[in-house]
Amino acid sequence: MKIPETLLIETLNKPGALAKVLEVAGKYDLFVDNMRSVSLDQDRITWEMTLEYDAEEHATFIDDINALPGVALKGKSDRVFTRHEGGKIEIASKAPIQSYTELREIYTPGVARVCLAIQKNPELAMRYTNLANTIAIVTNGTAILGLGHIGAVAGLPVMEGKSALFKHFANISCIPILIENTEKKTVIETVINIAPSFAAIQLEDIAAPDCFDIETQLRERLKMPVLHDDQHGTAVVTLGALLSATNRIGMDLKAARVGVIGLGAAGLGISRLLLGYGVRELLGSDLSAGEVQRLEKIGGKGSDLAGLMKKSEVVVATTGVKGLIKAEMVQKGQVILALTNPDPEIEPSVALQAGAAFAADGKAVNNVLAFPGLFRGVLDARVDHFTDAMLFAAAEALASSCGEGEILPRVLDQSVHDKVSHAVFTAAKGH
Repeated sequence: MKIPETLLIETLNKPGALAKVLEVAGKYDLFVDNMRSVSLDQDRITWEMTLEYDAEEHATFIDDINALPGVALKGKSDRVFTRHEGGKIEIASKAPIQSYTELREIYTPGVARVCLAIQKNPELAMRYTNLANTIAIVTNGTAILGLGHIGAVAGLPVMEGKSALFKHFANISCIPILIENTEKKTVIETVINIAPSFAAIQLEDIAAPDCFDIETQLRERLKMPVLHDDQHGTAVVTLGALLSATNRIGMDLKAARVGVIGLGAAGLGISRLLLGYGVRELLGSDLSAGEVQRLEKIGGKGSDLAGLMKKSEVVVATTGVKGLIKAEMVQKGQVILALTNPDPEIEPSVALQAGAAFAADGKAVNNVLAFPGLFRGVLDARVDHFTDAMLFAAAEALASSCGEGEILPRVLDQSVHDKVSHAVFTAAKGH
């Protein structure tokens, strides 16, 4: 896997010295993300160069750099680890504490009056605390990204990342909750017991099939929005992408036969939302007979991989298996979303060359476009659960926000997140 690394490279201070370094990078087909000089003396220059390379695939790259006359690698750092140094989130006070008066008002003795007011009227907690704008991101570490069961603490960087994105795009305060236990009952009871601290719960990176039962029971037992992002956040952006893609090529998504390869949390969540949206026929393929049966219970049909690829006009893959879809399986005119990261089931360029009308991978279909707006919308609407109507509204908002040539809008466009939250709010209010 390619990772961004920053190298400190010393060269002779003469014309052509840096060009030789760049020539080596070009030999390995490496992308130079950034470069600047950091020190200079009469004879030598030290360059800071950030590029992406695979330590295994490009194992001799550093050796080739050091072999250049007058060139030496002086150091390197992994930019990703640097950005995570010390964590990515913190809890900060919104109240000034610069006088004894302020101290007494925000803490003892003044705070006691607010506590008693909330005791008499619990709804006041939504006004006089940050409860209305705080959610929990809960994981037990059993399905972290595509890494699998690596444990809750190892998954904390993902939870912190989600928290940072919630704050940046939706101004929501998030607390990562790590549950070091794989028993469904323990996870459910733990969340129920801590739920009073939050206005909503986002479940994250919990393996199937437990994730389905955990979400169902929490939704039944808690009077607050609960959403498993791996199912529903991914489903929303996938529906948005399919609406964009099929509209672009003149295909009616609801009338198309859709095939979903891989029926874990993401695959089943996508299937459920597409069927709810009105897709008439949906085929599903999975190595687990239990997951296929789960699909059939919600109206899908089981299939093998070859049959699915042959019959489907739209294909969505969420298997985690690099290169699973071969070029010869692609049918002319298909829409293919191969969503496994970092390496998709089929590269979009390969699918297009094989005859697909449209193809994209997981880099283009990013659930960051969904979850901030989904939660901002329900928190503002003050409703106690998510509905399919809200998810459909979010997907349609994404599809309608695409620019020329885009399958989905740009993640960093704040107006898109605002549009999603407004669509969810409007759907929640029944307008």
